Amino acid sequence: MESQAFFLTKKGAAAEAFELRKFDIPEPTGNKVLVEAEAFGLNYADVMARRGLYREAPPMPCIVGYEVVGKIIACGPDANKENLNKRVVAFCRFGGYAKHVITDDYATVGVGDQDSIELLALCTQVVTAYYMAEYLTPIHSIDRVLIHAAAGGVGSILIQLAKMKGAEVIAKVGQKDKEQFVLDLGADHVINYRDSDYSDQLESYLQGGRIDISYNPVAGSTYKKDMKLLGSGGRMILFGGSELANGKWGIFSKLNFVRKMGSLMPIALMMRSKNILGVNMLKIADNKPKVLEHCLQASVKLYTDGKIKPQVGGSYSSDQMAEAHTALESGKTTGKLGIIWS
Repeated sequence: MESQAFFLTKKGAAAEAFELRKFDIPEPTGNKVLVEAEAFGLNYADVMARRGLYREAPPMPCIVGYEVVGKIIACGPDANKENLNKRVVAFCRFGGYAKHVITDDYATVGVGDQDSIELLALCTQVVTAYYMAEYLTPIHSIDRVLIHAAAGGVGSILIQLAKMKGAEVIAKVGQKDKEQFVLDLGADHVINYRDSDYSDQLESYLQGGRIDISYNPVAGSTYKKDMKLLGSGGRMILFGGSELANGKWGIFSKLNFVRKMGSLMPIALMMRSKNILGVNMLKIADNKPKVLEHCLQASVKLYTDGKIKPQVGGSYSSDQMAEAHTALESGKTTGKLGIIWS
C-alpha cells in the first residue's frame, strides 16, 4: 500500500534535511503489525542523525523515528491480534516519521483516548527512564541522585521515579524558567549550569558528601566531574552524548569529546567501588526484546495508574515539522515534542 513519510535526505538544518515523500509499505509478515499512525514523536537522537553524528542511523535517504501512536490495521500471520483495529502506542526501530509503520507485536501496547503526545513519551522517554531507574539499577530511598537535563523528557520522568522511591533529587538545568519546573516535579535542589560550573555548585550543596547516582545524557567534560562527585557504591549511567552535538569542528570536536572522557581503568573502578553503566535502548530493543516489552508495559501501567505524568513540550502539525525539529535542537524545550499528522 502507498503511504508517506518525512525522509531524512541530507545533513543540515531541519528545513532542508527532511523531505515529505510517498513510498510503498508492504503487508506485515511473521509477528509484525501495521500501525496507521496519528502522531509520531521527536527525540534528540533524531537531531544527532540529522547532523550526521548518530552512527546507528540507517543510510540516507531514510525514515528515522522511534515511536508512534495510532491504530493497528493489519497483522502478520504469527502476530498477536489482540489489538487489531485498536489504538496503541508503539515502538519502532526507525521508520516512525511515517503515516504507516511496521513493527513487532510485542512493541505495542493498547491504550485509551489519552493525549497522543503524552502517550508518545511513554516509549523512548519513559521506557528509558524506567529501564535505568527500575530495571538496570533500582533507585533506593537513601540515594542522592543527580539528573542532568532534568527538564527534558527523560529527566522529568526520572525526577518522578526517584521521588516515588523517596530519594533526594538534584536537578541540573540550563535555563531560569526550567528551575521552577523541576521543583514542581519534586526536585529537592536545582543547579543551573549557566550560573557557574555545576560541579562547584554541587560540591557546595553536598558539603563534603557525595552523590549515589548520576543520570548523564551529556558525557564529554561532565564525565570526569561526575566521577569525582560519585561516592562509594555510586553509579554513573551514561545514556547520551549531547555535548558532542554542540561541537562545530567536525572530527576535531569528536576527538576532543573523546579526550575529555579520558581512559578507563577497570581496576580503579573496583578499588574505589564505583560503577559506570552505558545505556543504548536501541541495543536493548535489538537484543533483549523481552526486556523492552516489560519496560513498555510497566511504563504504560504507571501512566494509566496516575503515578507518573509525562510532560508535553510541544504538539505540532505535520506542516510544522522543521519548526518542531529546530525547537528540539535548541535545548530550550521541556518535555516531549510530537507531530500530529494533518
